[in-house]
Amino acid sequence: MGNDVAESGDVTATYSETETERLLTVRRGERVATIAQNREGYAMLKVRRGPAGDELERYYGFDVALDHAAELLGIAPGDLPIPPAAEDMGM
Repeated sequence: MGNDVAESGDVTATYSETETERLLTVRRGERVATIAQNREGYAMLKVRRGPAGDELERYYGFDVALDHAAELLGIAPGDLPIPPAAEDMGM
């Protein structure tokens, strides 16, 4: 899969993959939060302050990781746009 982007208001979410991870990076102004999962899709989700940032926390569920990412961006979880390619993260 390549990049996939979703936008809502001033929030942009980009899904991408590296050799080892699936990444959902969400930006709002200068604030950035990334949810990372291994390529196989079975490991816990890691929340970071950007794609290469230090891990802040790990979660089993995508919804809880989204809550944390939204908190880092200062928005409600329901305001996070989710690109279609990222919808199955955490499963």
